[in-house]
Amino acid sequence: MIRAVIDRDPSGNIVGFDVSGHSGYSEAGKDIVCAAVSAVVQTAVIGLTEVLGIKVKYRQKTGEAQCAIPSGLSGDQREKINIVLETMLYGLKSIQEGYGEYIRVEERRMN
Repeated sequence: MIRAVIDRDPSGNIVGFDVSGHSGYSEAGKDIVCAAVSAVVQTAVIGLTEVLGIKVKYRQKTGEAQCAIPSGLSGDQREKINIVLETMLYGLKSIQEGYGEYIRVEERRMN
């Protein structure tokens, strides 16, 4: 199962995420759930880094992706980041709606 954990600060801003595991929907190379999750997550990271120019801490390896948003951003940057990451979250939740036995999306409040 894929587990996607979305971290929020006390204000509700998404400050990072950790996506790990394999869905087990199908064999490697034919797994549409893994492919969908990878596409949504990678597109969000591209949006942050290439479109918005935000230097995030991002680590990816087989079956795992982690991202942390830097602190000290302007209100405008934070607003744009929220749009990208909330869109990613809705995409992951949509995948979960259709393939709930293969992916679990969780939101976590950080102190």
